[in-house]
Amino acid sequence: MALRPGMKGEASTLVTPNNTAAAVGAGGVEVFATPMMISLMENAAWHAVAEELPEGDVTVGTRVDVEHLAATPVGQRVRATAELIEIDRRRLVFKVEAYDEYRKIGQGQHERFIVNLQSFLAKTIAQ
Repeated sequence: MALRPGMKGEASTLVTPNNTAAAVGAGGVEVFATPMMISLMENAAWHAVAEELPEGDVTVGTRVDVEHLAATPVGQRVRATAELIEIDRRRLVFKVEAYDEYRKIGQGQHERFIVNLQSFLAKTIAQ
């Protein structure tokens, strides 16, 4: 099976003191941090396509445009979903959303590029 629009992925986590805004230095509030929500959305996007990539290829995140709509306290589960909505050669665009136990807490788009892992790492080391 090849990459195609409509492919979906999901990732989830429990909100703990370690993934709050206070823990990441973003305001001192004990609620799920925006950077952690973005990370979860990226993970869901990765899961959507990882098994369909050619051997040796991976995806890397290159753009995130999301809204954090609601605060989620410690103790709740958060689930992120990603749906592949556009393929332009090696560029993949995903619709991403995040939900806590009661409501949607985030939404937006996330872009990833398909790269050959060995070539990509070689370029980062050469810099």
